[in-house]
Amino acid sequence: MQILTGEAILLEVRELHENDRIVTFLTRHFGKKRGVARGSRRKYSRFAGQLQPLASCRVSWFEKPGAELVRITDVDLLRPASALQSDLEGILLGSYLADQMDAFAPEAEVDDTRFRLLDSTLEALLAGVDRELAGRYFEAWILRLSGIFPAPEACPSCGRPLGEDGAVLPPSGEGLICSDCAAELGKGRRVSPAAVDFLRRISRESLPRMAAHGVPVAVLREMEEVSGAVRRSFLQQELRSYEVMKKTLSSV
Repeated sequence: MQILTGEAILLEVRELHENDRIVTFLTRHFGKKRGVARGSRRKYSRFAGQLQPLASCRVSWFEKPGAELVRITDVDLLRPASALQSDLEGILLGSYLADQMDAFAPEAEVDDTRFRLLDSTLEALLAGVDRELAGRYFEAWILRLSGIFPAPEACPSCGRPLGEDGAVLPPSGEGLICSDCAAELGKGRRVSPAAVDFLRRISRESLPRMAAHGVPVAVLREMEEVSGAVRRSFLQQELRSYEVMKKTLSSV
């Protein structure tokens, strides 16, 4: 058994028995972990006020080879996410971001890019960046980092550059192809030139910079549909957090 310490973002905190909690957290240098914070539900627990979903923390834990869960010993809060959790929309969006990361980040696989994506997105949200833009930016990037939705530079079938006429999302949901190759298939989802441009911009612009330049609402709505189609095709289901978010916000 060894004790490890690292910078982490808490993805999920849920109750376990009367006194404990299970915490899923994404670390910068050790990948995604799940662990038990024993005694964290007690009134005078050393974890009091530290286990905030989406908070940036320094976490220490004991890890035994082959064990499904680690044992969390200390959590030091570095950046709270309470401002994002202060209203219903923020709570739902935060849960959706965390759920995506949990779904696409394999256990214990070290990937600093995923950590930086979540960390920078949360930082931008806490600074007041547009929430819908942040959601679309994160969706597209998490798919790209998972290798299932690459940057749309050229058609993977024929090599033709994807240009002014936009592109087509094939039924397989993996990447974009040109209109000519889509015509041979006879089916597919049309993706506008503006949406293709959005996918290219995220490669060269940070979220705050895109927010400063602005993205039309129609493009954001289209990207939500396109990214959703790719995500569902890959996972073979929709994320529960997304369904809850859409249903709840539509009824408010």
